[in-house]
Amino acid sequence: MKILVLNAGSSSLKFQLFDMEDESVMAKGIVERIGLDKPFLSYSKGTDKVKFDKEEPINHKDALQWVLDTLTSHEYGVITTLQEIGAVGHRVVHGGEEFTGSVLITDEVIEALERNKNLAPLHNPPNLTGIYATKAVLPDVPMVGVFDTAFHATMPERAYLYALPIELYEKYKVRRYGFHGTSHRYVAMEAARRLGKALSELRIISAHLGNGASVCAVQGGESIDTSMGFTPLEGLVMGTRSGDLDPAIPIWMMRELGMSFDEVDSLLNKKSGVFGLVRGRSYDMRDIEDWMAAGDEEAKKAMEVYCYRLKKYIGGYAAAMGGVDVLIFTAGVGENSPIVREMVCDGLEFLGIKLDREKNNSRGDAIISAADSKVVVMSIKTNEELMIARDTYEIVRD
Repeated sequence: MKILVLNAGSSSLKFQLFDMEDESVMAKGIVERIGLDKPFLSYSKGTDKVKFDKEEPINHKDALQWVLDTLTSHEYGVITTLQEIGAVGHRVVHGGEEFTGSVLITDEVIEALERNKNLAPLHNPPNLTGIYATKAVLPDVPMVGVFDTAFHATMPERAYLYALPIELYEKYKVRRYGFHGTSHRYVAMEAARRLGKALSELRIISAHLGNGASVCAVQGGESIDTSMGFTPLEGLVMGTRSGDLDPAIPIWMMRELGMSFDEVDSLLNKKSGVFGLVRGRSYDMRDIEDWMAAGDEEAKKAMEVYCYRLKKYIGGYAAAMGGVDVLIFTAGVGENSPIVREMVCDGLEFLGIKLDREKNNSRGDAIISAADSKVVVMSIKTNEELMIARDTYEIVRD
């Protein structure tokens, strides 16, 4: 069976087409600038890469049709007809409490997603737009929703409840949800597979470090805690997001600085994190590393804050699980930044974490812990799209 995986953003549509016989990627790419002038499609088939442009604005339905036309084209296609697509898997950021696992998308599910839009106003509406576009263009193809929040549905109340009036949870579902669940689930399963151990026997700390970043405690194969909360703003220092801070600070900014709600929201989500600490020069950790190596004190300070926050979470999650067996670094920064991994692990020898500096000087998949480290430290390339394809395949073939 061939599975098309879609991740719809407000102005983009990412896609990958999988052949589930061997889980290979037949083609992948992204349509960008949806709704804007000069949209373009970046398309890859094996080692071949091509870019297509349009002059006029398009919507998500047009974008999906563009993708499908390319997948079936004589010159660039990998399938002959659209009937070869057995199902479509959608990434959906927020499932609320209604979805604790991946589900076949029905009209009832779409209604529930509409009700949950307010929980993730930046992400769920475009995810829904992608679902509606697929329903219009491929009306007879089954669709599956795979939720970023679903993996964290196993968190106990002590981890997901905030110390707020309980009515806010009961009436409005204000609680910790967590995100990046598909990534944390994938790398935890991969770690167990590569180590030849049962996932149920391992205590794993997974650090997903991209522009958005979160850390997750996985015990017995289940998420028991994670750093992102009601929204993806909580937790680690990120590219442009502040992460944890005194909740009175936004109140102070509005009261004392006269900032509006929208200005505070923009500052915390788009102008803070590493970006804010280096005065808006960059949020790319590669720039921060280069500047730090050149003696830039602000870059050094930003890197120290970034790594210190993650180190605190690792210690906290080790305490929550009564120890740790595996520490995983994943996503763009986690997979490709030896200096971040080194600074985070430095001083954690008391937990049994000891890096091999030579092995750590690598990118991508590797075991980077020393031979005498009690904790296995790994860098694993995440693959959320494959996880979505697998879930979709399991649901539609039943």
